[in-house]
Amino acid sequence: MNEEFPKTKLPPERLSLLYQVSNVIHSTLDSQEAFQLIVSEAVRVMRASSGSLALINPTTNFIEIHAAQNLSSVARKLKLRVGEGITGWVAQTGKPALIGDVTKDRRYVSVKRDVRSELAVPLEVQGEVRGVINVDSERANAFTAADQELLEEMAVQAAKVIQNTWLYEQLRLKVMLFESLSSVSRTINSTLNLDEALRSITKEACELMRARMCSLMLLDEAGEWLDLRASYGAGDAYINKPRLGAGESLIGVVVRRKKPLQVANVQVDSRYQNVELARKEGLVSLLSVPLVFSGQAIGALSVYTARFYSFSNEEIRILSALAELSAIAIEKARLYERIVDVEEQLRQNERLSALGLLAAEVAHEIRNPLTVMKLLYHSLNLKFEPKDPRSKDAQIIESKIEHLNKIVEQILDFARTTEPKFAPVNLNELVDELGLLVRHKLSNQGIRLVRDLEPNLPLVLGDAPQLEQAFLNIILNAAEAMNSGGTLTIRSKVVKNKDNSEQVSLEFKDNGKGMSDEQKKNAFKTMLVTTKAKGTGLGLAIIGRIIETHQGQIRIRSKVGRGTTIQILFSVI
Repeated sequence: MNEEFPKTKLPPERLSLLYQVSNVIHSTLDSQEAFQLIVSEAVRVMRASSGSLALINPTTNFIEIHAAQNLSSVARKLKLRVGEGITGWVAQTGKPALIGDVTKDRRYVSVKRDVRSELAVPLEVQGEVRGVINVDSERANAFTAADQELLEEMAVQAAKVIQNTWLYEQLRLKVMLFESLSSVSRTINSTLNLDEALRSITKEACELMRARMCSLMLLDEAGEWLDLRASYGAGDAYINKPRLGAGESLIGVVVRRKKPLQVANVQVDSRYQNVELARKEGLVSLLSVPLVFSGQAIGALSVYTARFYSFSNEEIRILSALAELSAIAIEKARLYERIVDVEEQLRQNERLSALGLLAAEVAHEIRNPLTVMKLLYHSLNLKFEPKDPRSKDAQIIESKIEHLNKIVEQILDFARTTEPKFAPVNLNELVDELGLLVRHKLSNQGIRLVRDLEPNLPLVLGDAPQLEQAFLNIILNAAEAMNSGGTLTIRSKVVKNKDNSEQVSLEFKDNGKGMSDEQKKNAFKTMLVTTKAKGTGLGLAIIGRIIETHQGQIRIRSKVGRGTTIQILFSVI
C-alpha cells in the first residue's frame, strides 16, 4: 500500500477507497474504457453530480472532453482553449482549482445548468500536463481540501493508466500496422500490371492508415509535373483536378526533398494549392511521403484524414516503408511492361527477319526458271519487220524479263543475311538473359523453366545477338508446343568427341507435342516446307541459317506426344 501511494497523507479509510478505485481503473487496457471508468469513479467517490475527463489535442491545442458522466451530448462537444475557463486555467498553470461558488468566478464557462461548485485537477503524464479531471456539484462548497487531495491522487493513478493504455495502444497499433504492411507487401508485389499495382497501393495505404482518402502521384518523364495515377476514396473533383507542378506544389516539396511532410489542416494552409477542393472533399490532415527508388524520387504517396489528426512518428515510418515497397513494385511493374514490349519487338524482328529470308528463298527459286526463260527467249532469235505488230510484243517480253530479273536481284541483295561479327561468347550468360526475358511468358502459359548450366563453361566464337535470336526462336517454338503447360529444360555441358576434342553442347528439352520423322527431316532445311500443323515454321529455318553460319551442328531427338530435344554443338575456342 505504502509502495503504491508513498506520498499521500490521506486517512486510512480514504486510502482504502483510493486503493479500490485504483484497482477498478487499472482493470482495462482500452483507453476509452479507462477514461470512462476514471470519471465514473471520481463522480462516485466525490459524490458529485457530474464529471469529465478532458485531454489537450496536440494538433489544435483545444481541450476536448473524452469521457463524461451526467453531461449532455451538447456539453460533451464543448472545446476550450488552453487558458479558457477554469478547466483551461488548470491546464495552463498545472495547478488544481477548488471553486466553492462558480457564479462568483469570472473564469467559469457554463457547461451545465445548476452547477454551483467545481473541483478540477491537472492530469500529468511524464511531467507534462495532458488534460484535466473535473467534478461538479449542484451544491455550493460541495468539495473539501481532502476531496482535492483524493482527486489529485486519483489523477496520479489515472495518469499511469493513461500512460499504460497509450503504450498498449501504440504496441497494438504497431503490431497491426506491421501485419498490414506484410499483407500490403504481398498484395502489391503479386501483380505485374502497373495500373493494378497503383490501385492496390492506394487502397491498402488508405485502409492501413485508416484515412479518408489516399492518392499516388508520379513524376512525368520530364520531371516537371506530378500526375495523379491512382487514388482510393477520392471524389470526382479530386480525380479531375489540374496537374500539379513539381516545382511549386506542396507535394512537389515532398518529392524534391525526399522527406515526409505533415500538414495539420489543408483546408486553411496557404501552401496547399487546392484549398477549396479539400473543403469540398472533406480532407483535413495530410501526410505525404516520397516514393524513392535507387535514390531517385519518382513520386509521392499521400493520405488524408477527415478530421484533425497528428500522425505519430511510428505511422510516418510505416507509411514511408509502404512507399518504399510501392516504389519497388512500381519499378517492377514498369520493368515487366518494358520486358513485354521488348519481347514483342523481338518477335516482330523475328518475323521480319523470317520474311526477308523467305523472300530470298522465293527469289532464288524464281530466278532459276526465269534464267531458263531468258535463255530460251534469246535462242528463239525473234526478229520481225519493224512494221510487224509482233516486233513490239517481242520487245515488251524482253523488257519485262529483264525487269523481273532486276527485281529478283534486288530482293536477293536486300535479304542477304548480315555477316556475323564473331567474338568470344559465354552461352550460359545468354541463356540467363533469355530466361529473364521470357520468364513471364512461360509462367503465364504454365511452363516451368529449368536451367542446368555447367559452371565455368568454355567460351565459343559467335555473334551474340544472332545466337540470342536463334535460342529465343527455339524457346518460343517449345512454348508453342506446350500450350497446356509443361517443363522446358535448358542444359549446357562440355562433350568430348571420338578424337578427344571438346565441344560445347546446349540442349533445349520440352515435353510438348513432339515431331514426326518427316518434320524432323525438314525442320531446319527450308522455309517453304513447314514442320508445323499451323504456322509457317520460319523460326526453325532462321535457327538453321544462324547455326550454319556459326559452323555449329544441330541434332533433334523427338517423338510425337513425348516432346522434343534440340541439341546445338559449338567448337570451343
